Amino acid sequence: MADLLVIGLGNPGADYARTRHNVGADTVALLSELHGGRLRAGFRNERALTDDVRVGSLRIALGVPQTFYNESGLAVAALLRRHDIDDLHRLVVVHDELDLPPGRMKVKLGGGLAGNNGLKSIKAHLHTDDFVRVRIGVGKPPGRQQGADHVLRRPGKAERTELDIVIAEAADAVLAIATDGVERAMAHYNAKPDPA
Repeated sequence: MADLLVIGLGNPGADYARTRHNVGADTVALLSELHGGRLRAGFRNERALTDDVRVGSLRIALGVPQTFYNESGLAVAALLRRHDIDDLHRLVVVHDELDLPPGRMKVKLGGGLAGNNGLKSIKAHLHTDDFVRVRIGVGKPPGRQQGADHVLRRPGKAERTELDIVIAEAADAVLAIATDGVERAMAHYNAKPDPA
């Protein structure tokens, strides 16, 4: 049994690597790497890359769905079953967030889905939205560009640097949720000022 299941949302395949939509998947890959692990294909029915890492006495299960983003709930439901997690406050979903500027990250428990189709899929499979989110800002699309076009593009060099910094911060936030609890993580990370 895992103490925490951390899911990083994104789309599979090289075409989507390093896009704004994959910052959640990038965060989970970083967590695996920092703890000497490596994401590998899980059981076929899980449709995810998975790893287990130890943080002190805690066992943290990591997952990156290999469905497309909008079908993430299929993998999340299967991974919850495998890791015998029924308390959804032990599920952390890391995802991109249009409503936060690039370089900003917030921790949230439950609440609205802000039109995020990956979160909608998870809610549809779990029949609740009462799980923890780590929201990584990717900003609103410029001009008349659609949100989908914005998140599926790779950012420019300056924004990429900002995103890499906030991905590392998001990985730290996941560890804070694991060790200190979601309330303390929210108090710490959500109080930070927006980047200049």
